[in-house]
Amino acid sequence: MNEQLWLEFFEFISFDIYDWTLVFAVFFIALELTDDLITKRFSGERFLETLSSILTQVPYYLAEIFIFGAGVYLYFMIHEMIPWKLPVNGHTGLLVLMLADLTYYIEHYVIHKVRLFWLAHSVHHSSSMMNTATAFRFSLFDPMVSVMFHLPLVLMGFNPILIFAGEVLVQAYQFWLHNEVIGKLGPIEWLFNTPSHHRVHHGSDKKYIDKNFGGILIIWDRLFGTFQKEEELPNYGLTTPMTSKNPITVQFFEFPKLYRDLVKAKGAGEFFGYLFHGPGWQPKRKPVVSCSETVKQD
Repeated sequence: MNEQLWLEFFEFISFDIYDWTLVFAVFFIALELTDDLITKRFSGERFLETLSSILTQVPYYLAEIFIFGAGVYLYFMIHEMIPWKLPVNGHTGLLVLMLADLTYYIEHYVIHKVRLFWLAHSVHHSSSMMNTATAFRFSLFDPMVSVMFHLPLVLMGFNPILIFAGEVLVQAYQFWLHNEVIGKLGPIEWLFNTPSHHRVHHGSDKKYIDKNFGGILIIWDRLFGTFQKEEELPNYGLTTPMTSKNPITVQFFEFPKLYRDLVKAKGAGEFFGYLFHGPGWQPKRKPVVSCSETVKQD
């Protein structure tokens, strides 16, 4: 195929796969609700939690319309300016998919380790249950972070259509990872991310925190030392539980906590520490010695 046909092919499969992902997601959610009824786990609280996850899509899609549009314009503008454009074919398409998956790993790692980014990603982790609806539990700020981290692929010379296709495929793959219905999958788990691996990622248990960041492949976690196998079913959610089913609270749960820390910051070092260190970071301050303690020491 010539380059134009390859571009049309990648554009078609990315959007087509995303549409089918939504169709299968509806089917999976119905299957999980049925399983809850059969196992007698169904409750009003679990149903509201599922509904809350689904409703986060409303502000997310509204933000994505503008941010994705701006990202498309930015990517194509940069791509036109750089002289080292790479060809569009099956080989570069496969290479972009691998690099998009590695980029997702790096992005995912960073947004867990930098509190400013965690403000957005914490929305995805705030649910106390694990089902397909959780896969679509997004912050309205997520598209902005994604555009930022995939920018280096444009600077490498890849056509933006390939980059967007790779990004969509990495995201679409992950919808089936968010469930408790599928158990462990044997040898597949050595190479690919699976529901078992991703349940670990959503765990708030100490040994599960900040593990299994992969998108399609789990090899990045194995290579970089962030892999953890599922030993028992995790406890899901944030270390400070978020129990509200209100979609607005879900979106902004971490914001007041950061604000309180920034207000009490003493100096620029602490202020930026709260922003760019990991969640839970606290400054090391010297203990204040009282006058009476000074007298006793003398």
